[in-house]
Amino acid sequence: MKGLKQLLDEEYERLSKIIKISEKRLGEITQVKQVKEGSLRVAKCNNCDQYYYCKPMDNQGIYLPKGQEELIRMLAEKSYYKKMLKLAEKRIKQVRSLLRDYDDDEIEKVYYKVHPSKRKFIKPVEPTWEQVLQEWKQIPYTGKKFWDDSQVILTDKGERVRSKTEKIMADYFYHHGIEYKYECPLHLKDGRVVYPDFTFLSPKTYEEIYWEHNGMMGEHDYTIGAVKKILAYEASGIYSGERLILTYETDQLVLNVDKIEELVNRYLI
Repeated sequence: MKGLKQLLDEEYERLSKIIKISEKRLGEITQVKQVKEGSLRVAKCNNCDQYYYCKPMDNQGIYLPKGQEELIRMLAEKSYYKKMLKLAEKRIKQVRSLLRDYDDDEIEKVYYKVHPSKRKFIKPVEPTWEQVLQEWKQIPYTGKKFWDDSQVILTDKGERVRSKTEKIMADYFYHHGIEYKYECPLHLKDGRVVYPDFTFLSPKTYEEIYWEHNGMMGEHDYTIGAVKKILAYEASGIYSGERLILTYETDQLVLNVDKIEELVNRYLI
């Protein structure tokens, strides 16, 4: 599963924090002798909770009246954190074991480890990333037309774009080997056709990711149009931070390469 290793790393970190918190809190409350030696039993009487302090080998316990809420709380916490610690330690052991042996690309690597002379006769059990990407690249499309009197701006790839910032972005993608489609039409659920500035194929999910650069946010009418477009994406289930990347510029605030690189690393690699 693409991206599983990252999820496992995140789960390992989460479990590590849970263990640390549980150990710390257990250490604090078990400094109280009564808490360290005892446990809590709950019973019902006339539909009300009654709490009993139980020592080892004592299943009945001593009734805890009002005024003992702090002891009751610590005993309840002790039971909770002990169970949480046991579960978290069990799960982190499993995650650690899987991390030692797991690779997101292990299925694909089996195919590429086959001798090239044999590989040409083999159809992999599932398409490799390169096969999926090549198939996606070969789908023809017609981009948005340019006005005859509009400025001609060419990327290092030889492709025409509409702004200097789009050239900077396209050149970055091109020189870093990131395949994209410029202004490839996208049909939204409401029947509207939009032309995202850049369309990519995610190597993690194999889904398309769209990048809209809003370069004139200082202009009132442009800003309204940009917001409407974002809302149209959302109405089609395409949200910023998931399959939609949004960048912005005004006359005073320009997009820099560091920001492009940050977003590429986060969403496209």
